[in-house]
This record gives sequence, structure tokens and C-alpha cells, in this order.
Amino acid sequence: MDVYQGAVAALVPFLVAERSYGYAAASGVVLAASLLSSVVQPLFGALTDRWALPWLIPLGAGAAGLGIALVGADAGYPATLAAVALSGLGVAAYHPAAARLVRTGLGDGHTAMSWFALGGNVCFACAPLLVVGALSVSGPAGWVLMALPAVAGVALNRPPGARRRAGSGAAGAAAVRSAPAAEDRRAFLRLSLVVVVRSVVFIGLSTFIALYVRERGGGAAAGAVALSALFAGSAGGTLLGGRLAARWGRVTAVRRAYAAAAPAVAGILFLPLPLAYGCAALAAAALYVPFSLQVTLGQDYLPARMGTASGVTLGLTVSVGGLASPLIGAAADAASLRTALLPLAVLPLLAWALARRLPEPEPAA
Repeated sequence: MDVYQGAVAALVPFLVAERSYGYAAASGVVLAASLLSSVVQPLFGALTDRWALPWLIPLGAGAAGLGIALVGADAGYPATLAAVALSGLGVAAYHPAAARLVRTGLGDGHTAMSWFALGGNVCFACAPLLVVGALSVSGPAGWVLMALPAVAGVALNRPPGARRRAGSGAAGAAAVRSAPAAEDRRAFLRLSLVVVVRSVVFIGLSTFIALYVRERGGGAAAGAVALSALFAGSAGGTLLGGRLAARWGRVTAVRRAYAAAAPAVAGILFLPLPLAYGCAALAAAALYVPFSLQVTLGQDYLPARMGTASGVTLGLTVSVGGLASPLIGAAADAASLRTALLPLAVLPLLAWALARRLPEPEPAA
């Protein structure tokens, strides 16, 4: 249901243009989608460690789509915040259960998780097209169209089928509990900090890159192209991550990806627009090479609590960065958008420094 995470960012230019939101108010919408999600995703992960809850997957999908559709009611700023918060809660319910099911049901390490994450990132990339296409339909019908992916998600993950698929996941959980492995909580904490830094960079870019391109002279279509380039690069980076991990190891691939992300983000801010589009794709690819690798690393650092590890590494990856968006928006209102985005070019180096001390764990059983 990552299409609805991407839809929140894609809606920001619309909210600024059509509802006269300032940068801070528009980034507050991203915060509303992220705040509740960031807090409760680890809790959902802990629940899936204790019980098989396959119904969380379709329930989360439905709530994510319903929340975005309710934004169209335009019942005022507080109601908009509540609607996107509902969407974020749905995403929070979906991710830990789905990620745990992939690892315990398929057991194919970072390769299976890369394909799972790729599906989410393709949805991210499609989100701007979904928003532009749906909002081109006048009236409430356009907002109803934005709920269709959620309807498909609920249908594909209806409880009977989910229960059958969860059987292998429950068996995997039992196997992990019957043969507990040592936990590396210190490494997991360091990895969590890396995840937070990465999330701030990517969510900050996805929230403001369309507005930044328009501010530099591009039109609404140019902003959508930049956002689509960012999301398309994320899909490619996710798939590349599994291959690089097979060649270098997960930790080395993570470190090198963050080192490459810093100059790419700087290129978005300082190079001419045609080149900035390419830098957006490169920056997203570098930031998403670690995406699935961090999930499996977290699961291997906490092998007996894969749901909790997934809730932190996968959940925070797509949500906690929204907590910093209002700060970026306030800085943009006070100075300029480029000034506010400058720290995003430096933060990948912090993630690189933190990742240098991560150990390469043995894959969990």
C-alpha cells in the first residue's frame, strides 16, 4: 500500500495551489500521515510476533485508501489531517505483517525482500500518476478513483487466502521460537538510527522536490516529472540492492549506497533542471539500495522478533521522515526552499558513518 504513502507527497503541490496551504501547513499533512504510523508500526510488529494476524493486511490496505479518498471532502484543515492520519494508520498495520510474512513464508533472505520492496516502490512511482489522473476528473469521482488500489488490495488479500498464506509464516515463527538465536540489540539500535536518517532525506525530497522544481521555473508538469523520476529511481535501487548484497554483502552495499547518495542529492539542488531530473533518479536509487537490506539486517539482529524488527526498519523507513517535514517547511517559509533542503545533501554522509560500524550477521533460521 505504498501507493498511498506516495500519494500524500504527490498531493502536496495540489494542496498548496488549490487550498492555499503554506509550506509549513502542507508539510503538516505529511507529518499527520507519518506521526501515528511511526508510533504504532513497531506495536503492530510486536503483535505479529505473538499471534498470526493475517487480517491486518487487507484491513490496513482498506484504511490506507479510505483515508486518501476522504481528503477530497475538503472539510477543513483538521479534517484533512485526520484523513491522512487514517491512511498512515492503515500503512502501519499493513507493513509489519506483510514483511514478516515474506521472510518467514519464503525464507529467501534479502532476494525475496528485495522483490517485496520493489512492488512497494513501483507503487510509490505510480502515485503521482494516480493523483494527477484522478484529480483530472472533476468532482468527488476523482477522489473515489484514488481508493481503487485499496479495493484491489483488500480483494487480493482477503482473509481466507491470507490465512492460508500465513500458515507458513506461523510455522516459521514457531521454528524461530523453538531455536532462539542471540540478539544484537546494539547493532539493531545503530541500524535504526541509519533508517531514521535515510527516511528524513527521502521523505524530505519526495515532499518538496515538485515544489522546488516549480520554484525554479518548471511548471506543474515539470514538478510531476521530477517526483516520478525520484520514485522510479527508488524502484530500480530496490531491485539493485539484492544484487549488490549478493556481490559485496549487505552492510558494504548499504555503506557504499549512502556514500553515493550525498552528491546525487546535491545535484538536485544545484544543477540545471534537465540534469536535476537525472540526479533525482540517482539519489533515489542510492537511497533505496539499502531499503530491503535494512529490513533483513534488522530481522537477523533480532531473529526471534522479526515482526518487531520489520515494524521498525520497514515501518520507520516509510514514515518517520515525515516528522522532519514541518521543520523543513518552516525553514523554507523563513528563508528559501533551497536553503531548507541543503541539510538533505549532508545527512547521507551521517548514515554512511553510522553504517560503517554495523556487523554483517548470519541470516536467521
